Amino acid sequence: MARGVEGRAATVRRLVAAAVLLAVAVPTGLGVARASFLASEQSVSIGAHDATVRPNFTSAAVLEAGPLLPQLRLPLDDTPLGIGARIELGGSEARSLDEVITNDAVIASQPEGEIAAVTEAIGQMARQAVLRGVGVALLVSAALVVAWRAVGADRRAALARSWRRPSRGQGAAGAGVLATVLAGGVLVAVSSPAIPDQDVSWIPVTDVFTTLPDDPILDRLELSDGAATRSGRSLIEGALRTYRESNAFYDRLVETAEDVEVRTPEEGQTTALVVTDRHSNVAMDPVARQLAENAEAELLIDLGDDTSNGASWEQFSINSLAREFEGFDVVAVAGNHDQGPIIPDLMQRRGFELLAGEPKDVAGIRFLGASDPRSSGLTQGYTGDESDNIAAIRDQDAELTRTACDDGDVAVVAVHSSAQARQLRESGCVDLVLSGHLHRQVGPDVTITDDGEATVSLTTGTTGGAVYAFALGTGLRREAQMTLVTFEDGRPVGLQIIDVQPGGTISVQEYVTLADLIEAAVAGDPELDPDVPLPPEPEPEPEPTG
Repeated sequence: MARGVEGRAATVRRLVAAAVLLAVAVPTGLGVARASFLASEQSVSIGAHDATVRPNFTSAAVLEAGPLLPQLRLPLDDTPLGIGARIELGGSEARSLDEVITNDAVIASQPEGEIAAVTEAIGQMARQAVLRGVGVALLVSAALVVAWRAVGADRRAALARSWRRPSRGQGAAGAGVLATVLAGGVLVAVSSPAIPDQDVSWIPVTDVFTTLPDDPILDRLELSDGAATRSGRSLIEGALRTYRESNAFYDRLVETAEDVEVRTPEEGQTTALVVTDRHSNVAMDPVARQLAENAEAELLIDLGDDTSNGASWEQFSINSLAREFEGFDVVAVAGNHDQGPIIPDLMQRRGFELLAGEPKDVAGIRFLGASDPRSSGLTQGYTGDESDNIAAIRDQDAELTRTACDDGDVAVVAVHSSAQARQLRESGCVDLVLSGHLHRQVGPDVTITDDGEATVSLTTGTTGGAVYAFALGTGLRREAQMTLVTFEDGRPVGLQIIDVQPGGTISVQEYVTLADLIEAAVAGDPELDPDVPLPPEPEPEPEPTG
């Protein structure tokens, strides 16, 4: 009987000790996590800017673009714990304020990639804050346990007796310690860095610009009420006009794409969509995704020049492509306008299989390829030495040819420019060479070796509808193009090219099989006669050298 009473008493003591431990550790951990989260910041690329994201619990996203423009505020209704963010835009490489605003307005019309980047940044900061809170809670718990054991059972019993009948001084001291602990916990739990916009007056953008049409974003958007709003009215009107026009054109284009009929794979076949030379025109990404869905494609092949100069602010282009083609296998190379480490590194972080001169198996297909070794006149690091570019291309072509022929099982070569694979396509060691760079279609052409080995090559036009290296705008600057490639048993068997006109129409070229192309070449088609010397490589469109 006595043992049972003692056992229950020991259990009660342990439960009380555990409750005290939790009562101290949990609030401390939560307070540290909250304070750490609110003190966090992270640099990201948003639109045409480097930006700093700072999280808060305001249930709103606030965008600060500097003293010349008003702050923008978008209430958020469905965020956990009322999480919001303050986003401070940094510098841009655009040449004028008008250009910055125009670019940002176009990017804002397709914001999913930027939203994903900010959400990812806030998620990382939240996870780091939680880990800090858990770490502090465990440290406090460990300290209390060590102190408890260090005191010893006899001393704890003596202390317990004295606490049951404390002297006046002991009572006052205990109350003071308790009050201090509680006050510290409350301060840690509720304190937060001052939010710079907490005293700002906000007005709906529809109250300032009363002629705006209904739009799910604009209907909720608010502007800071102040001199920047009044003095920057014309700039804001221009940005809103660009936003509306871009939205209208590309929304209609997506609707048009929904009704486009393309070839779908037969049993045992798979389809890939080829995009190239997007040049940051993220508004075409939903169109490309819709066409890929029509074709039941499962693979995306990106042939590079996703940006105009490979700078950090153009990360939005890769973010958009990754977001739009989430769930697809993606094979990619960087173009000459993507030169430098920023864009290739981001491609890999976003899960793209970046080809780098070695065969890679993706979705059961053996690929070979490499990023363009050249730098354009717009990219950082451009030297203007054309001889270096020519030598780099020739060396890369020779190396890719050796690799493909030694491997013996490469099905597809993906390069940005066909100049990277001239020798390779004449070797007969691969089935298909895909390229871009020229912003216009060339091919499909067939090259047959003396041994009778055949290689089909195709240059796809600019998916972004770009003129030179520029594609951002309220519509297409020129015809845009994509290609569907059909595979069977890991080998390419057919091609279908899709053309998108600046007027908003979409046409589909006839599906052709590689077997038919090769048969026509063997039969002596005048355009594909293997005895006729290959024409010289088409010259690319001129690029600015500044």
